[in-house]
This record gives sequence, C-alpha cells and structure tokens, in this order.
Amino acid sequence: MTKPTAQPVWGELQAHFAKIKDMRLAELFAVDPARAQRYAVQTCGLSFDFSRTHMTDETLALLTALASAQDVEGWRSKMFVGEKINHTEGRAVLHTALRAQTDAPILVDGQDVLPAIRALQAKMKAFTAAVREGSWTGATGKKITDVVNIGIGGSDLGPRLVVKALSQQADGPRVHFAANVDAADLHGALRGLDPATTLFVVVSKTFTTQETLLNATQARAWLVAALGEAAVANHFVAVSTNKQAVEAFGIKTDNMFPLWDWVGGRYSLWSSVGLSIALAVGWDGFAQMLSGAAAMDAHFCAAPLDQNAPVLAALVGLWYRNFWNTPALAVLPYSERLRELPRFLQQLDMESNGKSVTKAGEPVDYATGPIVFGECGSVGQHSFHQWLHQGPSMVLADFIGVKADDLNAPEAHRVLSVHMNAQIEALKSGRQSDDPARVNAGNKPSMVVWMDRLDPAHLGALIAFYEHKVFVQGLLWDLNSFDQFGVELGKKLAQEMLG
Repeated sequence: MTKPTAQPVWGELQAHFAKIKDMRLAELFAVDPARAQRYAVQTCGLSFDFSRTHMTDETLALLTALASAQDVEGWRSKMFVGEKINHTEGRAVLHTALRAQTDAPILVDGQDVLPAIRALQAKMKAFTAAVREGSWTGATGKKITDVVNIGIGGSDLGPRLVVKALSQQADGPRVHFAANVDAADLHGALRGLDPATTLFVVVSKTFTTQETLLNATQARAWLVAALGEAAVANHFVAVSTNKQAVEAFGIKTDNMFPLWDWVGGRYSLWSSVGLSIALAVGWDGFAQMLSGAAAMDAHFCAAPLDQNAPVLAALVGLWYRNFWNTPALAVLPYSERLRELPRFLQQLDMESNGKSVTKAGEPVDYATGPIVFGECGSVGQHSFHQWLHQGPSMVLADFIGVKADDLNAPEAHRVLSVHMNAQIEALKSGRQSDDPARVNAGNKPSMVVWMDRLDPAHLGALIAFYEHKVFVQGLLWDLNSFDQFGVELGKKLAQEMLG
C-alpha cells in the first residue's frame, strides 16, 4: 500500500472537487429527481441512503478508483482468512470468525480457530441457560436476578450498547455496568442490589487492567462483607486469558471464558465479552445478533465496491474529511435504545483511525479519522443541533432511524420519525430569511440509515456495518486500524505516579 495522496487518482479528486465545490445539495436533487433511489443500498434489513451528500457519478467513480488503488478488496480478503494484518502487534484480525455461520476452516498459524470458537460458544450457551433458568445460583441458593459487568473500553462499551438497545426484548437478569474507576460508578451499579442474587462478570483479557481490577476488588469486598469469602466462587465469573490471576482472585477457572489475541477490544462484543448480552437476552438472541453481523459480512465481501454499504460510507467519509475539510462526524440515532451508539462509535472510529503514521511508519500528510460525537433524537435537537444548522463548519451527520417499532408507542414513534426527516431536510435545504439571524444556510450533508426494526439481527448488522466502514477508511488512509499504542503512555505515566 501507499499513501493515498501518492495515488494519481488523488490529484483527479482534487481537480474534481474544485469543479463541484460550489454545487449545492438542492441542485443535485433538482437535476436528478431519482437521486434518492440511485444513491442507496438495501441489505440485511437496513437501508443506506447516501443521496444527501455532494456526490456525483464522477465523484463515486473516482473514489471507487481510489479504493481499488489502495487494494481494499485484497486487504479485505486477508482479514477474513486470518492473515496477520495487525502488523505492529503481529496479530490476525478475526472478530468476523466469531460470527461465522459455516464451519469452513479459518486458519491462524496453521490452526483452525473455529473448533475453539464453537467450544466457547457452547460453554457460554450452557452457562447463560443455567443462570437464566436458575440452576446456577448464588451462595445462598437464590436465583441470580442481577448481573454487574465490570470492564472498561471495549469490555464495556459494546455490551453496554447492546444491552441498552435490546432492553425491551431482554427477559433475563437485569444487567448493570461499572467502568469508571471513580467509585461513584460502581456504587451506582450496586445501589439496591442484593448480594445473594448478584453475579459479577469481570472482563479483562489480561486480568491486569487497573481500573477494572480496582472495581472488581471493591465489588468483591462488598460481596464478602455480606456473604463471606466462600461466596466469591458463586458470584464471580471472568472473561480473561490469565488463569493464575483469575484463580488468585477466587474465581474458579471452570468459570473463566477465554479470549484470543486476534480479537481486539473494540471488536470483542461478539466474543466471550458478550456474556452479559447473552445473559440479558438469552443465547438465541445473542446468536441472532451474530447471524445479523454475518449477513453484513457476506454483503461486505460480495457486493461491488460502488454498491457496497460499508465501502460507500467509508468513501463518503473520506470525501468530506480530506476534500471538504470536515473535522467531525455527528452520529444521530433516533431511538432512545440506541443512545449508547455514539459513545461506542467514538471508540471504534477514533481509537482505530486516530493515527498520524502509515503502515510503514511514515508521517501522514493528510487528515485521518474524524472527531465522533452525537446524541439520540430528539434530545440533540435541543442542544448541539443549533451548531449543525447555523454554525460555520460543515460536518457529516449519520442519522439512524427505525422504520417499524412495535416496542414504542405509535404516536411517539410517528413524531420521532417525522422529527428525524425534518432535521435531514433542514440540513439539506436550509431556510432563507430577510433576518440574517434566522437564515439556515443548508447544504449540510448526511447519510441516512433506516433499520427495518430494532432487534438482535438488525442490530448485529448495523454494528458490523460500522466496523467494516472504519476498516475500509483505515485502508484508504494507509493506517493500521487495529493497534492503539496512543493509549499506553497515559497508563504508563499514571502507574509511575502511583508508585
């Protein structure tokens, strides 16, 4: 690979941008009434509408040529077959294998990883069934009613997103989360819980993550104070690879769920890190989420670049980041249950592509990953949407809506959907006025995603879409999207200061 700016098509894109930069979105619709149908992809029960972006057929052709020049298809194949594309850490990138729907071998260092994945999934299925049905009990014989997930980063954000999103379908124990080392977070999670009916899931690959271990130790003390030291084995399980540390904590290694180094933290909710999800919605619900993600994987692998939803989203993002100089991506889910999506995507995108060197270690001479922020509608309309509409900066906005929502009150869902469409139209078309303070310039771009419904399968497809989008953007920018050395310095300094 090479820097995208070294590709001949980059210069063509610059010339093309200079030619169309004054074109307005309203004009594009005026000259092409079928634009909304042509610039859209339907797959996996999701509809992706790219029509409200400054894209022409020539733009798309040039961006697709850049994707080909950066060998997106080749690197995609390398990822799915288990090549060590995370070259700085010498690791494969195989979160996709966790949701594979066939048993065709996937090799890492000559070993098929699927048998180990299937064994882990069988263990997760049996454990979640035992807890949910009541055959796994606490130390006093009472059924588990509450689960506290203790983790941070990818060990928290993914499960937290999914449990919140599927909360109205959840029929298992209530799941709570503690991530912040500030004790107020754990105390809030424990408030009102009964130690005799509470299960802790401690998620740390190495079982050395300082924040997680401090919270876990405090949770252990809370439990022991009520039920005694022997109760730890009945109330704690671990998602980890460090058997010695897990045993020293008092957790039986039979109750340890392993991870692999080819699963990065921000891609780990599909693994044993998703144990809290399975406890909340049941194994069948978790399996449906895996199936939905696998369907998006199949689309990503098979669809031509110019009809491929994750690839198109990546190309649109690069078009705005590098040519329109947009600094940020606003993520605007119009569903209260997707309220955690912006936080999840902050880590996925900014930890993956917040980089300033290429795969070869050379400094970049172009912008890379954007700032990601957002809030669910219609809450955001009464805060930062003012900046989106009348601020001088242009940013790309992702709107995510749910077409059919039988878990919402019909009138509330209708109003919510209307508000989403109104915001999209206001950003596109703006408003003219004799009063300058009332002018909305419009011409602000957005990508619109409609989910047929918010259930495990569609949610799995949505998350996989964003994973692949971020991966493709990293390829376009010649980055390794799978390491995160930038977070280590602060951890090291904190450890030195603590002594």
